Amino acid sequence: MGISAFARKGRLSTLAVGVVATLALSACGSGSDGGDGDVKSITFWYSTNAQDKGYADLAAEFEAKEGIKVEIVNIPNDGYKDKLKQAAQADALPDTASVPALDPLWVNQVQDLSSIANAEANKINKDFIVVQDSKVLAIPSDVTAAGLYINKSLFDKAKVTYPTDPASTWTWDEFLAATAKVKAATSAKYELVYDNSPARIRSWIYTRGGKGFQLDADNKYATPDATTVSALTDFAKINDDKVMPKSVWTSGADPSALFKSGQVVAYYSGVWQVADFADGITDFDWVSAPTPAQPVHATDINLGGLVTAFNGDKAEAAKKWVDFLFQPANYTKLAQSNGYLPIEQGLDLKYPFEKQAALDAFALYNKEIALADPISASGQANQTKLLLAGKPAAEDPTKVEMAKFINGEQDVNTTVKNIVDGWNVQLN
Repeated sequence: MGISAFARKGRLSTLAVGVVATLALSACGSGSDGGDGDVKSITFWYSTNAQDKGYADLAAEFEAKEGIKVEIVNIPNDGYKDKLKQAAQADALPDTASVPALDPLWVNQVQDLSSIANAEANKINKDFIVVQDSKVLAIPSDVTAAGLYINKSLFDKAKVTYPTDPASTWTWDEFLAATAKVKAATSAKYELVYDNSPARIRSWIYTRGGKGFQLDADNKYATPDATTVSALTDFAKINDDKVMPKSVWTSGADPSALFKSGQVVAYYSGVWQVADFADGITDFDWVSAPTPAQPVHATDINLGGLVTAFNGDKAEAAKKWVDFLFQPANYTKLAQSNGYLPIEQGLDLKYPFEKQAALDAFALYNKEIALADPISASGQANQTKLLLAGKPAAEDPTKVEMAKFINGEQDVNTTVKNIVDGWNVQLN
């Protein structure tokens, strides 16, 4: 199965303005080794609950080829950023890592990966690498995107059709009309569950034509456009315990578990659910369906781990490992084994899923990304920009404020103001 996440690169090329963070902060590396002839091992930190086989297999191949053992350390995600801070303060950073985000505390200690990112053979999509003053600080291991799942068994039972091609998708109004028909004709309890996530609410806003919460020229969040306010109002309306259960956004109910129960017609989440659904859903058939566009084709594009190589006594060996990872033959193995949407173009990926629904889901997600409006990547681009400018924001206020709005504790204008103020108070 030929898969190219960026088959329509022209559509996404303008993402470089926001995603490739070319910022003013200086990032001069500290010290480098003179060679790796005596290096016997290097460390590689990353965090995952499941996607580890690809790295382990490549580490064994790298050791066989180079004679350098890669000691892989899986760090719990909740404490990963703090552990990196502590390591930087103790002058004990790993040799290489796949990090959740860059940090101004240690970003000046990463190597320039330009030779890897710009290697023509690698075909790395440059719209998503992290660049600062012409220095490539990190290369994403993969990309992720939000998307829609439906209970195919319920749709089939209700004899309701659905689109299969993102180029001919439905609107949100058409989607909700379809799910209402399915619910009425079956035993489904809800039409939709929707991840309680600021990233997923961005998709809702973008697909409805809103710009969402964006940084202004002073790196502060600006009051959003009227279409964004309208989109948030519409989202709150369908959290009515009929279309959607209020409990997901107000009291922490698990939307994935609700969908897997078979009592929900559709679920808006993302590509990371595919592997779990392929193995974990056995009582009904599911499929990935195109995200509605009303009228904008959009999603929320995020980056996987940011792969970096640090300066230090083993800098050359560390960079050699990163170079090895992104060589197309090796990266193909990594993407297939770990179930990645690839950062490299033109690969022929054969994912190890037995279920056709999972294979079809990856193909659909690639099409969704290819069609996505450039605004789809602005959320993570804003955070990268703030991090590298030395203004990391610890907490996105969207979830808390939307919960109050859905519960009737405040109106939409207060909600929007509190989200903007909640961001900006962290950026002073």
